[in-house]
Amino acid sequence: MSKAFTKETDGDADDDDLALPALPAGGKNYITPEGYRRLRAELLQLIDEERPKVVEIVSWAASNGDRSENGDYLYGKKRLREIDRRIRFLTKRLDIAEVADPSAHHGSDQVFFGATVTYATAQGEERTITIKGIDEVDNLKGEVSWVAPIARALLKAREGDEVQLMTPGGLQTLEVLEVRYPPPAQG
Repeated sequence: MSKAFTKETDGDADDDDLALPALPAGGKNYITPEGYRRLRAELLQLIDEERPKVVEIVSWAASNGDRSENGDYLYGKKRLREIDRRIRFLTKRLDIAEVADPSAHHGSDQVFFGATVTYATAQGEERTITIKGIDEVDNLKGEVSWVAPIARALLKAREGDEVQLMTPGGLQTLEVLEVRYPPPAQG
């Protein structure tokens, strides 16, 4: 089919689910309280502030006449689609979110969701990661999703345990050196 005869929204319907990895079948969308607050704040900011501003710009641009060459109108409509797509995505993810407070395990030496784990490879390299929800991870801060292979290998292990991790380079043995959780909130 010629591209000239396709609708502009073809392929956009499921773009919401492309931004982040899908949840495992039957899995829950675990998220920390902090991550839930951050995503909810983003959703409210989009709904209450950003979207109304863009709607105002598009409305003003539409009132100027010829829309086919009106950059404010064209880019505004594109930005509205992006905002609406993100709003749909955040709404869906927050609806199925399962908030799990890692501070409930404070003082434990076993790895659960929300743990900050320091481990050593067989070569003696030490690394520290924090296991978080799919929607809140920041790889640049050493955070990994609870569905990542490294997290799956470490979950349920205790300090001093050795776990096996299958990597593209082969089977790797990791030793859990330290497990930490945030302290419970004072309230």
